[in-house]
Amino acid sequence: MSEIRALPHHTFSVAPMLDWTDKHCRYFHRLLTKNALLYTEMVTTGAILHGNSERFLAFNKDEGAVAFQLGGSNPEDLASCAQLVEQYGYAEVNLNVGCPSDRVQNGRFGACLMAEPELVAECIAAMQSVVSIPVTVKSRIGIDDRDSYEELLKFVSTIASSGCNDFIIHARKAWLQGLSPKQNREVPPLCYSVVYQLKKDFPELNISLNGGVKSLEAATDILQYVDGVMVGREAYHNPYLLAEVDRQVFGIATDIKTRHQVVMELIPYIQEHIFEGGRLHNITRHILGIFYGVAGARAWRRCLSEKAPKNGANEAVVLEALNSIRL
Repeated sequence: MSEIRALPHHTFSVAPMLDWTDKHCRYFHRLLTKNALLYTEMVTTGAILHGNSERFLAFNKDEGAVAFQLGGSNPEDLASCAQLVEQYGYAEVNLNVGCPSDRVQNGRFGACLMAEPELVAECIAAMQSVVSIPVTVKSRIGIDDRDSYEELLKFVSTIASSGCNDFIIHARKAWLQGLSPKQNREVPPLCYSVVYQLKKDFPELNISLNGGVKSLEAATDILQYVDGVMVGREAYHNPYLLAEVDRQVFGIATDIKTRHQVVMELIPYIQEHIFEGGRLHNITRHILGIFYGVAGARAWRRCLSEKAPKNGANEAVVLEALNSIRL
């Protein structure tokens, strides 16, 4: 029997992060929180339609509620992919309108689409016409010199008119020229007030804020002003903060697992992965931060980093690394 949740999944989510939030990372994060919404990495429509779709779409049902993030700008292709996303059992399909990398721009998707709200609305409508799961948008607050609040209002209102009710807003603008993706996550200043104002102007929409959230205390403060908060790199580098999410954010009385318990719960998953021909490093690269701030954390990371990539490495390496941690 599924657990009754006091708040919707999108109240707290872990951001889609390229090369990081793969199926192994999500399985690990789900051991820490039952209620947070987890996101896939961004996957392009071309990769799904012209590549190995099973590789990109298959996920472990134990991951719980997962949103699939798509990159693309062709309404028909996005609709075809959205259908597959729903068939595979994902809880949501999200359109990336926030990634500023050159490769993404050359494919005419990501943050550059903020300059084409009518096209985004067409894409959203096409996806919504073929699926029953929520179709959502993740964007910035602006791009380049097109960063006025009036333009953001036009962007949101145009897309909302297509029937989209859910927006995740990274509270920074993006520079499409001159800054790397990494710099675009750090250099443009955070402007939470812009996202808060957006919620005031669109009270009927679900507005979530993303960008620079470093703690659950900060997250709960943000939730006074918007409907959801999305945490990215902090959740990856210091994943144990997710252990408190169900209690602190969702208000669910639950026992909080110790870090050791979480690692030990992961061992059967590791064994199965290796039995099926996978490599230990595929999983352990995501758990390096579980002992962040704990005595022995450096030795834990060093053991996993040095030994997990070696041929034949198995769960014994993880158990050895655990001995570095002082109880």
